[in-house]
Amino acid sequence: MTASDEDRLTTLEIRSAEQERTIAELSDQIAEQWKTIDRLQKKLDALAERFLALEERTAPDVPVTKPPHW
Repeated sequence: MTASDEDRLTTLEIRSAEQERTIAELSDQIAEQWKTIDRLQKKLDALAERFLALEERTAPDVPVTKPPHW
């Protein structure tokens, strides 16, 4: 193997190691974002339930009747 081939091989190994590190970092970020999304979804569901419960308690009971012009 010539010096040029060894340099090319070293460069490729360095790039491969950098790409592996980048992929690992991105994977960690995706995992953290998924946890955040899951936590926010649970909060949204809880708020929607609270909103519906409040809406049911405050909504007046309007009887269903025919309008006066019928």
